[in-house]
Amino acid sequence: MADLPPVDKLREVVLFLGTAGVVIPLVKRLNLSPTLGFLLAGIVLGPFVMGRMAEDYPLLQYITFGDAKEMAHVGEFGVVFLFFMIGLELSLDRLRILRRMVLRFGAWQFLLSTAVVGLVTWLWGARPIASLVVGAALAMSSTAIIIPTLAERKKLGTAAGRTTFAVLLFQDLAVTPLLVMLTLLSGGPDGATDPTGALGTLLQAAVGLFLMIFVGRLVLRPLFQMVAIAQDQEFFMAASLLVVIGAAAVAQLAGLSMAIGAFVGGLLLAETEFRRQIEATIDPFRGLLLGLFFIAIGARLDLSLLHDTPLQILVFMAGFVLLKVIVMYALMHSTTMSRQARHEVAWLLAPAGEFAFVLLAQGMETGLVWPSLGGKLLVAVTLSMFAIPIIALVLDRMERTNALDDRPYDTVEAGEDDAQVVIIGSGRVGTMVAEMLARHKVPAISVDMNQRNVALARSEGHRAFYGDPTVPQFMDRLPLDTARALVLTLSNPAAVEAILAMARRRFPDLTIVARARDRQHASKLYELGVTDAVPETFEASLQLAEAVLVDVGVPMGLVIASVHDKRDRTRRRLKAVPDDAREAATSVPNPAKPGE
Repeated sequence: MADLPPVDKLREVVLFLGTAGVVIPLVKRLNLSPTLGFLLAGIVLGPFVMGRMAEDYPLLQYITFGDAKEMAHVGEFGVVFLFFMIGLELSLDRLRILRRMVLRFGAWQFLLSTAVVGLVTWLWGARPIASLVVGAALAMSSTAIIIPTLAERKKLGTAAGRTTFAVLLFQDLAVTPLLVMLTLLSGGPDGATDPTGALGTLLQAAVGLFLMIFVGRLVLRPLFQMVAIAQDQEFFMAASLLVVIGAAAVAQLAGLSMAIGAFVGGLLLAETEFRRQIEATIDPFRGLLLGLFFIAIGARLDLSLLHDTPLQILVFMAGFVLLKVIVMYALMHSTTMSRQARHEVAWLLAPAGEFAFVLLAQGMETGLVWPSLGGKLLVAVTLSMFAIPIIALVLDRMERTNALDDRPYDTVEAGEDDAQVVIIGSGRVGTMVAEMLARHKVPAISVDMNQRNVALARSEGHRAFYGDPTVPQFMDRLPLDTARALVLTLSNPAAVEAILAMARRRFPDLTIVARARDRQHASKLYELGVTDAVPETFEASLQLAEAVLVDVGVPMGLVIASVHDKRDRTRRRLKAVPDDAREAATSVPNPAKPGE
């Protein structure tokens, strides 16, 4: 029999899952950020609060997280999954559009913040090399907290969201060169610098990145096509996890951060028809692992240092936060962004980030940063990261009070998120609907569980995506909150009813037009809240009658008028459903797999 995991490991897994089960419902009820909830849970259940109390009350050790560093290593995969999801949302085309913002704001923010914070650290009394390391570390911001905070507040697509992301992207790309710089400055274990080795590390990272993009373009789409044809959700989940973990592992072997590898994997898959289904598959893993990451950050907060030198640590935190705020306001001075957008960017980027832990820890290990200074800075970094969700709450209140808008700064080419109509089903009926919408220049996207239907629709120029629309997580990824209409063209009645009930509950005012098998099925769809139902047999009968009447000599105008009259009278009769029948139709039927 295989060895079982140690009891302590199982206890920590159970404790984390229990914490997630309590924190998420509680913070939602209190209308707070889940990030803040996990951070606070980490403090309370960490070694510096409950862990200290467990010395006097031994029973508390069973509800205390032990090794925060080991938790952080596992939680880092939450950041990896987060970067993968960011890549899926961006795509290479959108990244090219953002490149000017990355260079304009990202590069200058990092360079100026490093210089200003480093100068103040040097004036404080630190050595020049230590000041440079500290400046670079504190110039970083927290991607793992800022991006979910923006997503929760639906700010990722705004001018503030895009500018913030551009800065964060540059910072994350700068991590590998910074680690090489620390190696050069420390002179290695024997005190001798090795520029050739450092340049070799950078070259290895560049070659690894190129190979990831080249091989990924060749392999990823065929891989998911084979998995999708099998129509097995377990295989699809396995393939999605393989890409995330595999891309992260390859990047780490090449000397890059795992997060950058996952980001590249997401970018490569963003242009495929599998993007939406992959997002729905990966999202639960991302949420849980990020929760563990935030708990680990909270557990790292050494309250003893905060107790010993509270004023000095608070001065450190307030100092670098205010300096970074001033830098960002200066960079945005000549832009057309609204005041609210400038506040969002400056204050969300001002706190330090998770990479500051890496840089400061390596700086202390190599002797570039004094441990006494580095330890206090780590506490200041942790406190500043705690402040991000609170800053977001203040910004939201300011926005509501001042009613300031967040105008776009850079335009982004139209994509699937700009679709006015979402079509469920890419078979013959769905493709015909998409063709008519395209003829009238109405942007639309379609989704289907049949990979062959999706491939055929994309070959004809339609924006079609693979995915299971009966799964709520997948429906959440469709742009139904901004769409003007939803069209259901599936031939499976149970699937149509399930999707209709789900969509109507979430979007009461959305126009929904559905294909019905017959008049009885149409009547059922009206009970579930469809705007218009089109019975197949009835429409076929009307077309036959129209053809016969025209062929026997009845004038075309009279025929068309009579067909419209018959259709209108039948539709009114089908819509005449008692109100109590509509209200009773609140449960989603058992979803059957859609198909043509």
